[in-house]
Amino acid sequence: MLSSRLKKILISITVILTIPVFGKLCTDDFQWALPDFFIAAILLYGTGIMIDFILRKVQKKSHRIALCGLILFLLLCIWAELAVGLIGTPFAGN
Repeated sequence: MLSSRLKKILISITVILTIPVFGKLCTDDFQWALPDFFIAAILLYGTGIMIDFILRKVQKKSHRIALCGLILFLLLCIWAELAVGLIGTPFAGN
């Protein structure tokens, strides 16, 4: 059974993922393909589930903040690399 916090996280991520779907439907300037939606979903749902796990299992508040911050930092680094090739790895699509 899902906790109410996890349900809220998953619903929020679903709402966030509908924004690019509507962008793709409304304009031709939106350049996401189907694999981009899958990768975004994996990254966002994975991050949400990891944050919920940290909030459930880690007792000390400062450790929670540090771990959640680290998870979000990693998400942003991966997203930036996939979007613009910030570091220049093969994952950037170059």
